Amino acid sequence: MELVEYTVRPGNTLYAIAQFFQTTVNDILKYNNLQDQNMLQVGQVLTIPAGSSPGQYYVAHPGDTLWSIAQRHNTSIDSLLGLNNLGNPNIIYPGQIIQVH
Repeated sequence: MELVEYTVRPGNTLYAIAQFFQTTVNDILKYNNLQDQNMLQVGQVLTIPAGSSPGQYYVAHPGDTLWSIAQRHNTSIDSLLGLNNLGNPNIIYPGQIIQVH
C-alpha cells in the first residue's frame, strides 16, 4: 500500500476519492483521524492509503504540465487526454488527480 497526499477540491466526496484510489472511506477516515465523512473542506490535505494499483494515478503539482506528467510516467499526452476526458491539454491544476495508466 502506498500513502498519497491529496488536496480536497470543490465537489470532492470521500466516496469518490476512495473509489479513485481503490481504498475505502473508512480507511481514509482512520488515516486522517476524521470522525465525519461529510466534513470535508476544500483545500484540506488528506493522507490516502492507496489500494492495489500503485502508479495508475498522479496528483498534479504546481508547474506540472501534461507533457511533463507523460514523460515522468512513460506515456503520451494523447493517452492522458483520453484516460482523463480532458478537453484542453493546457489546463490542469494543482491537486488534480491524473490517471496515467
